[in-house]
Amino acid sequence: MPRREPLNREKVLTAALELADEEGLEGLSMRRLAKRLGVEAMSLYNHVSNKTDILDGIAERVFSEVAPSDPTLPWPDQIRTVTLNMYAAFSRHPIVPLALVTDQSNPTSAQALQPLDTLAGALYQAGFDDLRTRQALGAINALLLGSLLLSTGGFTGDPQPHTAEQGVSAYIRQVDPARLPHFSRLLRHTQNGVSPAADFEEALNTLITGLITSAPQQAPDHAPEGRIDE
Repeated sequence: MPRREPLNREKVLTAALELADEEGLEGLSMRRLAKRLGVEAMSLYNHVSNKTDILDGIAERVFSEVAPSDPTLPWPDQIRTVTLNMYAAFSRHPIVPLALVTDQSNPTSAQALQPLDTLAGALYQAGFDDLRTRQALGAINALLLGSLLLSTGGFTGDPQPHTAEQGVSAYIRQVDPARLPHFSRLLRHTQNGVSPAADFEEALNTLITGLITSAPQQAPDHAPEGRIDE
């Protein structure tokens, strides 16, 4: 009988992330995780404190997947690059944004906070003071996490198809175009299909344009760079 490799924290987190990706946050439990690893649930506590510790570890791992931006880029391009890279990383593991916004995870390690530090640094570079930097960073986070939550069906696996598409047919059947002509028109456009990644990038470009306009140190226009790989 082959000898089982000893358990460690990294193996526990790897299995936990796989389980959460497949089953969602509700499906991630110490019992199910232990079963996946082929051990008793109590043995997990030698490597993780509880489910919150697991979720923080998972979030830190996904944050580490966020590719950094080139620090020599102009500040708007640094914001665009890091935010798009965060969107791409979180899209691969939709349970992470859900854990963050529901306060089930609050990672505080330098590894997890590095992308946010880069964003804050770019905003300071633009000349924003502490208050405006906090507000701008909050707007970026709200756009990022809100877009991910709206475009993720069940918070497991591939976020496609867009959840709006799943219910649009029901809306079209029930909405009276005579009373709601504009919303009806929009619904019929949505029925033709949407791209959550493209919609997010367009919204991010709009936000960045606003930041450029209001920045104390005015910067030249910066055209959007590469698209997210879908």
